[in-house]
Amino acid sequence: MNRSVNMNAVLLLLLCTFFWGACFPVGKHALGEVHALTLVIWRFGIAALCLFIYAKWKNIPMPSLTAKQWAWAVGVSIIGVGGLNLGLFTGLAQTDASNGALIMALSPLATSLIGSLLQRKLPTRGAVFSLVVCLSGVLLVLTNGELKRLLGFEFNHGDQMIFLGMLCWSLYTYLTQGVSRWMPMIPYTLVGMLSGLGVISLVTAFSSEVHPLQESLSISGSVLGDLLFIGVFGTVGGYLLWISGVKQLGAANASLFFNFVPVFAALTAFAYGQTVTSLQLLGMAIVIAGLLLPRIVKWQQQLLNRQEARSVD
Repeated sequence: MNRSVNMNAVLLLLLCTFFWGACFPVGKHALGEVHALTLVIWRFGIAALCLFIYAKWKNIPMPSLTAKQWAWAVGVSIIGVGGLNLGLFTGLAQTDASNGALIMALSPLATSLIGSLLQRKLPTRGAVFSLVVCLSGVLLVLTNGELKRLLGFEFNHGDQMIFLGMLCWSLYTYLTQGVSRWMPMIPYTLVGMLSGLGVISLVTAFSSEVHPLQESLSISGSVLGDLLFIGVFGTVGGYLLWISGVKQLGAANASLFFNFVPVFAALTAFAYGQTVTSLQLLGMAIVIAGLLLPRIVKWQQQLLNRQEARSVD
């Protein structure tokens, strides 16, 4: 693989993580005018429409599946896509965008640990190290550095909702590995968007506090821009960029770029005039270090092994 292809993949993944990171403060801004469920309906509706048009443009047909396979794909999508967005945007209404991005940065690690648990395998030493360090960074921020809050399990309700959403997404990511063997990813993602739209619409129908139509008719131009950004760039664009980057660099290397999500979230929050504290920045640094250090050690070990092999030859 030549250097230009690698650089192209790096740029795609950086742009992808920028879109994802920006969704936190952008969503926080939009929640000033619309309810979290209304925002999610907009996100799923826009994303489903864009994916449908993309699938038609690329002539990607819907697969022929058994009833059991369709039920599994829809069920996994409801848990992952619906659960993530319900937890994320409901939580963002009650916490900082930087907190949300920091919690979501745990997703690759949580996916790995869920895989170890479901496969009944012990996690690697690197995974345990990352878990301890990353959780330390996240808990430092969520408790505002106060030990008594940690000992009393006193956490912001919004942070708790986002954490639950992150766990739903991590479980979805793990289960998707099996679904992808018999269902192409574009149709699967479209099913996910439609499943999420159906579930959130059903929840909204039984909620007297949410009025999506009235809210949508009275939103300002800036919030309309927020909703379009989240639906088009933060969902469809980010997904397509991620798939392209993974194909060129591989899943293991691509997953490292997820560490930039809280960084871009903080930068975008600054642009929106939202507060980012020094404690949040410290927490981000700790989480990123916890995720990167085991991989750096692994790369160094691989490099030493190659050098030793060459010297033997």
